Amino acid sequence: MSARVGLIVPSSNTVAEVDFYRRLPNDSTLHTGRMHLEETTPEAEAVMLDDHLPAAVSDLATARPDVVVFACTSAGALRGNAYEAQLVDRIAAETGAETFSVAASVRQAITARHAQRVGVITPYVDGLNDKIRESLEADGLEVVGIHGLGITENFAIAEVEPERIAQYASECFGPEQIDLLFASCTNFRALDARERIEHELGVPVVTSNHAALEIVLDHLGTPSTA
Repeated sequence: MSARVGLIVPSSNTVAEVDFYRRLPNDSTLHTGRMHLEETTPEAEAVMLDDHLPAAVSDLATARPDVVVFACTSAGALRGNAYEAQLVDRIAAETGAETFSVAASVRQAITARHAQRVGVITPYVDGLNDKIRESLEADGLEVVGIHGLGITENFAIAEVEPERIAQYASECFGPEQIDLLFASCTNFRALDARERIEHELGVPVVTSNHAALEIVLDHLGTPSTA
């Protein structure tokens, strides 16, 4: 199914678009709205939501997308799941497109895999890790632990190599501890590390971009190969 896929990302994100355009159907196109963000902190993401998101949505709407993804996991979780649902509704109303949030897509992907004990790795500081934990637990998921690299510059998150992400997952969790590993952040190259983590830990792995792609591809009626 040919479709225009809209992606709303922090301006310093250099990974989400790459993950999407490599895996979308050949007849689908990718169109991006960017929200200014340099620092990956709760304070900076609040400014992004309040001051920069509205223009990004308005601009993206002019491309008349068929489906839109709000592609910032931590910002989706920042103010709670109810706020995130309202945010999705507002974006859908303005763009006229079916809209998904990465954070909600992640929770759906984890639930679909029937995981009881979830381990989480992130590139974030503790202030954002706390919001991710709250978002997952609010949906009834058990978070065994959440560990972050403490990176506060969003551009630097994309510079973490997939090999380091896989190594970090193994440093933080053993296969006997968790049923599933979630690697958070759309600017984290975790999708490229996913198979290695699954092999080393022996558990399913969900990443932010993987979960979003899965739900978009399902919406488009295309089997996921991510």
